[in-house]
Amino acid sequence: MIQDIVTYFQTSMNQYMGYLLTHLLISFKALFWATLIGLPLGYLSFRVNSLAELFQTGSQLLRIIPSLAVLFLLIPLVGVGEFPALIALTCLAIPAVLINTALGFHEVPVITKEVARGIGMDQKQLFRRIEVPLAMPYILNGVKLALVEILASATLATYIGAGGLGTLIFTGLGLYRMDLLVIGGATVTLLSLFSIALFDFLIRKVQNNHV
Repeated sequence: MIQDIVTYFQTSMNQYMGYLLTHLLISFKALFWATLIGLPLGYLSFRVNSLAELFQTGSQLLRIIPSLAVLFLLIPLVGVGEFPALIALTCLAIPAVLINTALGFHEVPVITKEVARGIGMDQKQLFRRIEVPLAMPYILNGVKLALVEILASATLATYIGAGGLGTLIFTGLGLYRMDLLVIGGATVTLLSLFSIALFDFLIRKVQNNHV
C-alpha cells in the first residue's frame, strides 16, 4: 500500500493538489459565512435574553441534524455543486461560533465591567476594550470547533458534486483502493490537527496578553 501511495503522488500530484485546494476553499468560505453570521447572533443572545433561548434551541437542532441529511435536503431547493454544500457547511458551523461567542461574553466578570464603568467608560468603550478582549479566547475556540467540523463534513460534499478530498475517499471506497482512502482520510485528519494546534496557539497568545 505504501508503494501505491508513493506512486499516486508521483503520477497524480496535480490532481491531489486540485482536490486539496477545492476542499480548503469551500471550507474557508463556509467558515467565513458561519463566523459572519454566528458572531452577531452570539452577541445578540448575550444581550437580549428573549433571543437567547431561541438561538440556543436553533443551534442545538442544527447540531443534531446529520451533515449528509442537510446536503440532501438542499438538493431539491438549490441543486447540486458547491453552492448547496456551502450552505450546508455554513449551517453546520454556525452553532459552534454562536454558542461560544455568547459564552465568552457571559464569562466576562461583572466586577471588571463595573470597574470600567466606574472609571468613565461608556458602552462602546466597554465593548471594545473589555468585553471583546476577554471574550476572544471563547470566540476563537468556537471558530476552531467550527473549522474542524467543516473540514470533516466537507468530505461529504463530494456526494453532491462539490469536489474536494472526499472525492479521493469515495473513489477509494468504490474501487477498493486503500491508498486513496488513506491519502484522503489522512489529509483531512492532518488539516484538522493543524487547525486545532494553530487556534490553540492563538488562544494562548490572547489569554497571555490579558493576564
